[in-house]
Amino acid sequence: MITIKTTEEIAILREGGRRLAEILQKLVEASCPGVSDFELDVLAEELILACGGKPAFKGYRIKETRVAFPASICVSINDEVVHGIPRKNRILKDGDIVGIDIGMQWPNQELRTKNLELRNIRGMYTDMAVTIGVGKISAEAERLIQTTRSALDVGIRTVRPGAHVGDIGCAVEEVLKREKLGIIRDLAGHGVGHDLHEEPLIPNYGMRGAGVELKEGMVIAIEPMATLGGWRIKLDRDEWTIRTADRSLAAHFEHTLVVTKSGAEILTK
Repeated sequence: MITIKTTEEIAILREGGRRLAEILQKLVEASCPGVSDFELDVLAEELILACGGKPAFKGYRIKETRVAFPASICVSINDEVVHGIPRKNRILKDGDIVGIDIGMQWPNQELRTKNLELRNIRGMYTDMAVTIGVGKISAEAERLIQTTRSALDVGIRTVRPGAHVGDIGCAVEEVLKREKLGIIRDLAGHGVGHDLHEEPLIPNYGMRGAGVELKEGMVIAIEPMATLGGWRIKLDRDEWTIRTADRSLAAHFEHTLVVTKSGAEILTK
């Protein structure tokens, strides 16, 4: 079911999104050669808890897996598209490209118990991601990152009441096709807010005027995923990490935003 968020809920999402963006920026600054993605995960959890939030990914389950996701962030390196699991022996190297995906429920139960103004407000979810280069990366890797980021920006600019999910997908697709990038077709953006993943799904391709109509107060996460090769993906044995089938480099960007009267407000900035 698609939900329209109230003014009060959007205020909570706005504050949670602002805090989440600050945390992600600190993770980006900490991402350098010699650092393990496990260290980034530890830092992320510390920062989330310190700001009164709860990691959205840790313990998250989907029916397709036997095990819950074990970390607070997803770190996807090079040919990994999404859902990479941080590990102590995964060390970032010069030339790597790294996707950092992070979600948070804010406020958490403890903060709501202490703050009378928040006591009757359910914690709300925001979700965001960036892809960065570690040290000096190739020109092609830089093109992939910059184009995927531009696709997110263009997709966001299509959002307004009366537009359709297909308008977003079409706009993202046009940017990525222009640079002859592979467009991941089996993964999509989504609604977000009361839960980490809500309806509607928001593919990164589509036809203008098709799909769900956007309405003021809807909160969605747009997340282009692109590759330097094909669009096909495969699942690792860990049941979470998704990588390109042809082992080409992949990039991923994401923002949570609310549909407003005149367009969209990015909540994770």
